[in-house]
Amino acid sequence: MEHSRADATTPGGLVGGYIRLMDRLSRATAYLAAVLFVAGVVVVCQMVFVRYILGMSTSWQTEFTVFSVTAAMLMGSPYVLMTGGHVAVTVLPDALSGLPRKLMRLAASLVGLGFCAALAYASWVYVAEAWHGEWTTGSVWNPPLWPALLPMAVGITLLTLQYVAEILRGEE
Repeated sequence: MEHSRADATTPGGLVGGYIRLMDRLSRATAYLAAVLFVAGVVVVCQMVFVRYILGMSTSWQTEFTVFSVTAAMLMGSPYVLMTGGHVAVTVLPDALSGLPRKLMRLAASLVGLGFCAALAYASWVYVAEAWHGEWTTGSVWNPPLWPALLPMAVGITLLTLQYVAEILRGEE
């Protein structure tokens, strides 16, 4: 089983409870992301079979695959942050130590938190507009758009909350 970067040093009390809850949610959404990714791959294989083996046209497969793989990426992002698996340029922080290093990492985390919080807010507004406006994709399949947008809002909201957990957890 995978572990977050600081399982052994997670504080107790309310803060520790929040961190553990977010870690569990991040792991759960990582499993969901894996299922969504596999679903996308299976549908691509089905599309290739139907199109090139059976010679039939396809109508929903490309759109489904784009939605499922995009949802997988967004729903998996809190787990990636929790485990430190994201791409980061750490030349300057690695050259520092002590308080300057902690302050630089905190500043970077706060910028990430601010960006994610703004994106989460905008995502929920977008989902609500799609729901209330009864938007559809406009494709041949033409499903409602809000279910495809919902993983964006949920994923980025959980990423925002995971940023809070990482800030509370502190440096490894």
